[in-house]
Amino acid sequence: MVTLVTGATGFVGSAVARRLLAAGHRVRVLARAGGDRRNLAGLEVDVVEGDLLDPASLTAAVAGVEALFHVAADYRLWVPDPAAMMRANVEGTGHLLRAARAAGVRRVVYTSSVATLGINPAGIPSDEGTPVAFTDMVGIYKQSKFRAEELVRGLAAEGLDVVIVNPSTPIGPRDIKPTPTGRIIVEAACGRIPAFVDTGLNIAHVDDVAEGHLRAFEVGVAGERYILGGEDLSLGQILAVVAGLAGRKPPTIQLPHGLVLPIAYVAEAWARLTGAEPFATVDGVRMARKKMYFSSAKAQAQLGYAPRPAEQAIADAFAWFRSNNYC
Repeated sequence: MVTLVTGATGFVGSAVARRLLAAGHRVRVLARAGGDRRNLAGLEVDVVEGDLLDPASLTAAVAGVEALFHVAADYRLWVPDPAAMMRANVEGTGHLLRAARAAGVRRVVYTSSVATLGINPAGIPSDEGTPVAFTDMVGIYKQSKFRAEELVRGLAAEGLDVVIVNPSTPIGPRDIKPTPTGRIIVEAACGRIPAFVDTGLNIAHVDDVAEGHLRAFEVGVAGERYILGGEDLSLGQILAVVAGLAGRKPPTIQLPHGLVLPIAYVAEAWARLTGAEPFATVDGVRMARKKMYFSSAKAQAQLGYAPRPAEQAIADAFAWFRSNNYC
């Protein structure tokens, strides 16, 4: 089976491509010209160059394809040009899925995010049905993924065979950028996080998330969405695990969100002047006011999804960052 994977040069996409290869798929990868392809090293994949905002290149990419995994997305908590992120994540998704429909692609798996889901109060885990509205979306990344998922559901209603998966917070090997959560692990391992705020994340191993993608393709229900998560941990617990792996003392100073928010504004202002990524973002601090806990019960029951403990995911991420000299 010829299967196209977008985003395979990135963190989650490369894990998906590896899992598909192991399952016997003939994997074709969409990659931008001049992009970083280190995550494709050693993989027997066909690379086609194109861009989500170039419909002609997408028509060529999906020709002869039977399955599509659309994993690519601009995932950052701060960008100098928010409109560009909206175009990439929403318009690009529309271009690709319409090209897939025209080419007769049999089934699509679309990688959304738990960022599009509602957040329950008091740290109660959310699920696929937790109420949410666009006005709940904090920041351009969440807004763009919310609009993109709306678009995908609309195409599903028109008859496109597409399954939606919502990964929580994937961590693990080959996070070359790294992602925002990967940066937390690197900074903590290097001893550069002396204090933290009271928040929480649902930690999932990236290889489990990749397995969830394959299972969604094989047995998922068209038009449905499935949370691919792992284990809920407070930020303090995450930092303590990393500190233990690094042989450091975990931070014990907990800062109020109101104190960190002005620092984030200053960091973003400095980033606009220098072009460097801010070490703290306003949207990140705003999101941290709530614990982002999620339940994968639906994926476990319907897909056979079986995530491993968060501590193992953190350990694998730490080992990869350490072996690749991130700290």
